Amino acid sequence: MSLLAVRDLSVAIGAASPVEGVSFDIAAGETFALLGESGCGKSMTALALMRLLPDAARIAGGSVQFAGNDLCALSEAQMRGVRGGKIGMIFQEPGSSLNPVMTIGAQIAEALNVHADSVDGNRVVELLAAVGIPDPQRRATEYPFQMSGGMKQRAMIAMTLAGEPELLIADEPTTALDVTIQAQVLDLLDGLRRQRRMAILLISHDLGVVAQMADRIGVMYAGQLVEVAPRAAFFATPGHPYARRLFAALPNAASRQYRLATIPGSVPPLGTLHAGCRFAERCGEVLPICRVQVPPWREHAPGHAVRCHLDALLSQKVGAGETASASLPTGSGTPLLEVADLRVHFPIRRGVLQRAVGHVLAVDGVSLRLDAGRTLALVGESGCGKTTVGKAILGLQAPTAGMVKLHGALMHGLAPAAMQMVFQDPFGSLNPRLRVEEIIAEGSPTARVDELLQQVGLSADMANRYSHEFSGGQRQRIAIARALAVKPILLICDEPTSALDVSVQAQILNLLTDLQAQLGLAYLFITHNIAVVDYLAQEVAVMYLGRIVERGTVDEVLRGARHPYTQALLAAVPKIEGGNEYLRVAGDPPSPANPPAGCHFHPRCPRAVARCREAYPEAEALSATHAACCFLAGAK
Repeated sequence: MSLLAVRDLSVAIGAASPVEGVSFDIAAGETFALLGESGCGKSMTALALMRLLPDAARIAGGSVQFAGNDLCALSEAQMRGVRGGKIGMIFQEPGSSLNPVMTIGAQIAEALNVHADSVDGNRVVELLAAVGIPDPQRRATEYPFQMSGGMKQRAMIAMTLAGEPELLIADEPTTALDVTIQAQVLDLLDGLRRQRRMAILLISHDLGVVAQMADRIGVMYAGQLVEVAPRAAFFATPGHPYARRLFAALPNAASRQYRLATIPGSVPPLGTLHAGCRFAERCGEVLPICRVQVPPWREHAPGHAVRCHLDALLSQKVGAGETASASLPTGSGTPLLEVADLRVHFPIRRGVLQRAVGHVLAVDGVSLRLDAGRTLALVGESGCGKTTVGKAILGLQAPTAGMVKLHGALMHGLAPAAMQMVFQDPFGSLNPRLRVEEIIAEGSPTARVDELLQQVGLSADMANRYSHEFSGGQRQRIAIARALAVKPILLICDEPTSALDVSVQAQILNLLTDLQAQLGLAYLFITHNIAVVDYLAQEVAVMYLGRIVERGTVDEVLRGARHPYTQALLAAVPKIEGGNEYLRVAGDPPSPANPPAGCHFHPRCPRAVARCREAYPEAEALSATHAACCFLAGAK
């Protein structure tokens, strides 16, 4: 019997329908995932279930049955007893969901006040302990800014559990988290589901997370469900052309020598009137009937239904015919960038005279080498110093010590125009008061703006528009065009695809590979996305707490990792195919202001021995290109 039964749910904002005719069921103890790109209506569906729609929106039709009650028929007073109690919700960004002027314990106690008969101080501590927060007694007295992203997300889960929900709605609960912390949060949610027999509605655009967590999956596009299937059936034979293209757009080792398949265009904007299939304009198999008639639901297999006119295509395998044979560059091997013993230490100042009482060792002895036409990926958790390395190389951050050479010439101060940076957030790095042509011409007034726009896959008529008029993927293309205006030979790319949907990510990765082949560019690619590394890079350097702990070719590091931290990163990546022989670790990285004695990773390493606590290991050469800083690296 279903705990939640949604039937023909529709949401209206004026004449627009961001959610239309959505139906699905969730049983107690089951995880149902809503999958799709940004703008497909996933979060709006969740807000409608909770009756938390913005003022301009309203439920225009359908029913939401929860534990035998129609939530759409309840008064607001009755709904307050359900919301946060029987149904809890974890929002995407815990930092903006927690009250910054209240302690974590006070916020959990507030939830207990609403949904429990009495508030026991011990109960707050018990809830924090239940979500795996160490030293819960002390943490209850802390404010959100004193916690890491993973800690804040756990505190949000503890607050949600205060109402003892039967249904938990998790809206992109791990989007802003590092892969290791993401694995901890996902394990926590799945453990709570099993322990409490709690149902979960998981909203995500990450196929790996969905493969790990979901029992059943609903694929959403432009406000409608287009496919519903059990997990195994969906990942074996996705039926809808949209779902198949999401799979084909995923970067991996198998697609390294080819261009990634992309989905042309973008999700239709709110207010678009649809005559037939909503995916027709982006579908490579579109038929005339698709543009004029809404496709019916077809039973592909027991429990696996697809909304599509294309019967013959429903049994095709993932990615059939999706890739093109455009070889990626191999590089010339010419030395381009050399970084030796780079250090960036930030002083900690206290007292009236602001004397330095210590240092934050953000970067603590990093050495790198990058050849022309090649891609070196720099990976690690947030706070390990990756971005600071990039800024120090460019001269945007003054190094404390070390050497940076470009083509053998020693760099002092700001790097020459031959080195450029593409930042993680294109919206924040583009001047909102300038038109695109002014943004691109800012670094080089003689640049041919129309040619640069076409080079990054944009049309010349976009030059007179402002950055806010573009999508996230288009803004990132503009940022790349601005960098190319000064004809660089090295681009430092700081998480350039982290905020993008998988389909848009594929477009940007294809663009970067094309530009590398055409212009011979070298990339220092800063990321925590291992799949992107496997597709784009030739070499990898793994960073932990300001130092490189393992480096080598992609195959050596990703398929023959020898440092326990590298193995932990790989183990934490949600995989569609499942299975992993590596270890997992708990906890957050230590503070770079007070790194542990000995190997910095030993407090989190399950393989640590006494020697690890006493001395930092030197890099051990495992091959001509592969080295790891671990006492056990040479052990089989």
